[in-house]
Amino acid sequence: MLYWLAQTMDFAGIFNLIRYLSFRAGASIATALMIGLLIGPRFIGWLRVRQGKGQPIRDDGPQSHLAKRGTPTMGGLMILTSMVASVLLWMDLSSIYVWACLFVTLGFGAIGFLDDYDKVTKASHKGLSGKARLLAEFLIAGVASWMIVHSHGNTALYVPFYNGPAIELGPFYFCFAAFVIVAFGNAVNLTDGLDGLATMPVIIASLAFLLIVYLVGRADFATYLGIPHVPGAGNLTILCGAIIGAGLAFLWFNAPPAAVFMGDTGSLALGGTIGVIAVTAHHEIVLGIIGGLFVVEALSVIIQVFFYKRTGKRVFKMAPIHHHFEQMGWAEPTVVIRFWIIAFVLALAGLATLKLR
Repeated sequence: MLYWLAQTMDFAGIFNLIRYLSFRAGASIATALMIGLLIGPRFIGWLRVRQGKGQPIRDDGPQSHLAKRGTPTMGGLMILTSMVASVLLWMDLSSIYVWACLFVTLGFGAIGFLDDYDKVTKASHKGLSGKARLLAEFLIAGVASWMIVHSHGNTALYVPFYNGPAIELGPFYFCFAAFVIVAFGNAVNLTDGLDGLATMPVIIASLAFLLIVYLVGRADFATYLGIPHVPGAGNLTILCGAIIGAGLAFLWFNAPPAAVFMGDTGSLALGGTIGVIAVTAHHEIVLGIIGGLFVVEALSVIIQVFFYKRTGKRVFKMAPIHHHFEQMGWAEPTVVIRFWIIAFVLALAGLATLKLR
């Protein structure tokens, strides 16, 4: 909104900075951070009163988690509030990419909210039907994919570490793009099992994609690096910045011992948002590297279920894999910090693909 005012009115001096993408990206971080820190205490208090017993804790999970009973969930509402407010304040209102991403953010957030609400009201960790959730997620992701492709018309898959022609997927790209968005949304959702575990890797991935979408949006940088150029994709730096700011604010309250849990409301929305950002920038495969921690978490669940159904034996002591390390005797803060380090290293590896082509 402020960008639109700067474009339509003849501002001078410091207000002229609003026209610069880099300034608005930094401002979106600061805005989301401030809003999150300001609304956090009252928001958490309101959740505690409304939910009573808080998020249901699984009896078959790590015994150390039983002490977390009574902690309110749906903290993702706080993240989404500060994030969306910041984006709307600093975004270019004409950017279809930002609107497509916000559509996924709010759509996945709504699905996560209904799931959290069902868990809290029924005092059960089961939530909504898995099939119903996936159907709704694919519908939302499909619409967003159509909005993005309809805007730039590119249905090619770009392979990192390879400077040859891209793989043209044609109509199949819509299915592929929707799968990436849904898969990453659920991967982040599965990772959100320890205090702060998902939040910092999401922030790290958002930092990496803030740089990627800025470079992709610049024809000169994209040509030099040999990466796809997507005109207007640079506007997503505002969204990446808002995720970073909102995530840092939430981490202030989610740091061990957590005063609030993100819940599916936040994890599903944040994962889906990063997924759709990667689709817009045509860095879907790079997302698998930068978000490798989330991929491993999701794969650990798939592997565990697959082998248990066929052999009756477990590959891991418990899935997702962060619980496996807890069962091995690692303290929760140890698991969280070591996973943060892994996420940081993987983000650097993903960014290295920008030049190694």
